[in-house]
Amino acid sequence: MSAPTGSDADAWWRSAVVYQIYPRSFSDLSGDGVGDLAGIIDKLGYLELLGVDAVWLSPIMRSPMADHGYDVSDPRDIDPLFGDLATFDELVRSAHDRDIRVTMDLVPNHTSDQHPWFTDALRSGPGSAARARYIFADGRGPDGSTPPNNWTSVFGGSAWSRIRESDGTPGQWYLHLFAPEQPDLNWENPEVLADLQATMRFWLDRGVDGFRIDVAHGMAKPEGLPDMAESVEILRHTDDDPRFNNEGVHDIHRSIRSVMDEYPGTFNVGEVWVSSPEEFAKYVRSDELHLGFNFALATVDFDAAQIREAVDTSLAATASVGAVPTWTLSNHDVPREVSRYAPDGDLATGISRARAMIMFELALPGTAFIYNGAELGLPDVDLPDDALVDPVWENSGYTDRGRDGCRVPLPWEGDEPPFGFSSTGDTWLPMPAAWRPLTVEAQLEDIYSTLSLYRQAIELRYARLEFSGDTVQWYGAPDGCLAFRRPGGLICALNASDQPVPLPPGQILLVSTPLEKGLLAPNAAAWLV
Repeated sequence: MSAPTGSDADAWWRSAVVYQIYPRSFSDLSGDGVGDLAGIIDKLGYLELLGVDAVWLSPIMRSPMADHGYDVSDPRDIDPLFGDLATFDELVRSAHDRDIRVTMDLVPNHTSDQHPWFTDALRSGPGSAARARYIFADGRGPDGSTPPNNWTSVFGGSAWSRIRESDGTPGQWYLHLFAPEQPDLNWENPEVLADLQATMRFWLDRGVDGFRIDVAHGMAKPEGLPDMAESVEILRHTDDDPRFNNEGVHDIHRSIRSVMDEYPGTFNVGEVWVSSPEEFAKYVRSDELHLGFNFALATVDFDAAQIREAVDTSLAATASVGAVPTWTLSNHDVPREVSRYAPDGDLATGISRARAMIMFELALPGTAFIYNGAELGLPDVDLPDDALVDPVWENSGYTDRGRDGCRVPLPWEGDEPPFGFSSTGDTWLPMPAAWRPLTVEAQLEDIYSTLSLYRQAIELRYARLEFSGDTVQWYGAPDGCLAFRRPGGLICALNASDQPVPLPPGQILLVSTPLEKGLLAPNAAAWLV
């Protein structure tokens, strides 16, 4: 990997490989069982070896951790759980010395309920300037005891909580689309935008290279806060859901982009959960987000028809506005690909399919995102009930197990937990003993390991001119298979069937699974030129 130079430097993100670090689970140097910034610094050599362009850090700002950092109480400080500003500055310098850029999460839809603004709002009365920073409303019914509308929280339960006024009487309700500890901000209040822009400049001035914007399809709320037409699943919503994807959100993104444009070479990527390609495209117009985090490949089965449709619709959406496509197979909110692709819990098949799909992803034009641990072939972990800490578990009335299974700490070395993640075995989520063959140490020198496949694939993506071009050309493939060519000459073949198939003509660069008598094995991918 080498850093772009000249005019290309400002657009480095257009074909970057970005590695998401969930800081709690990456590497713990302090010995408290929770990952930290010092641990990330300690592993920068590993990230350089992997070959990624940039890291994206899930929230590390000061937080009571009701939602593990996505409830921010001070957006311009580092939470002591992870370190301090001096350590963060060292991380940025050290990463830049290795040509690795650093991006971080912004959480603009809501704050923590312990943010000074919200505590001020609770002390102040209805109609006050302090409450106008959030979405407070009177309840329905003669005594105001019914929430202002029927909205539910993404995490389960009502999206409204009632407060007690300073005199102890039941008072107004406040909106929280997520946990009660995460009150939604009122983006019609100009103070809210001004504060976010100050936060952005604070981190950009410290050398940050960009931001991932949490709930980028949120923030704007519809006039009158109309009722939802029907209930939706926990952690899900539809495109006609009034809680999200309201037209006013695009003006907010234009204001965010105006700050990014002051810092050439930086970028932002928004978490945009919309199904419609036309709606997705609106977020990546030239004056809004640089990139939209695209979940298309992370939400389809290992099925050739579904995969091709996901690619076609994604490419068409971004091409319609001249934007850059993005791809990912997992992140901290969705099940890991190994488990998702495992039929009836068959992890061996899940790993084979995940290996094939990372080659498929990295062969596509645009920006690729990798969730920490995917390069080790980690599956989700079936944790015991008493170990679950995701707020979804409690807020759903203990019916939805939440996202902890994909957030278990990474195994680095050794024969038993905590596998070098920490000096204590009491890690914030328990690590399974079955991960012994999946540690970095076990895979690093094994040329057939999943880690080695990732390293080879990323290196080839940078080294070979055949990966050039912004489009893909599909051509004939056996049933259950896909094959496409990049304008530069790369051919990617994916066998999602249960039978070996002939390869397209060409010289093999890389295969995810050894050939079977010259044929591409089931659940495998190949690159050719």
